[in-house]
Amino acid sequence: REGKTDYGKQWYQRRVRGRLNQKYGLDETYVGVEQVDGEEYYVEKEGEKGAFYCVLDTGLARTSSGARMFGVLKGAVDGGLDIPHSSKRFPGYNAESGEYDAGTHRSRILGEHISSYMQTLLDEDEDAYKRQFAVYKKEGIMPDMIEDMYTKAHAAIRA
Repeated sequence: REGKTDYGKQWYQRRVRGRLNQKYGLDETYVGVEQVDGEEYYVEKEGEKGAFYCVLDTGLARTSSGARMFGVLKGAVDGGLDIPHSSKRFPGYNAESGEYDAGTHRSRILGEHISSYMQTLLDEDEDAYKRQFAVYKKEGIMPDMIEDMYTKAHAAIRA
């Protein structure tokens, strides 16, 4: 419920949308990713029916690397939807070396960047922390609890 705009939240919301396969009876064939690992994942056709096919239409939104819309894309693909894509825009892709670091992407999905920012504010400017993370504080969520919160959300979605 907290933080509706961060990258991890976008990933989880689209992970739920990946349940479209369930609506069309494709959920057992196209399971998607079971553990959040940030690894590249592509849905391949199995049997007669292909997975629910989608195309990412960014419209007028800027497509800068690491943008939240790519969290949407990754979550939908991890949910078992067939969406043509490349890892070049995901967090963890190094344009200079041309390599993709799945661990960096995983940490972004699980909100480690939020956790470290929360901890920095807590250490340096408690007033800013109270102002920016009031809902988290009200719910009793501390910086070291963020990854567990997202991991539990993933388990609930898979259930």
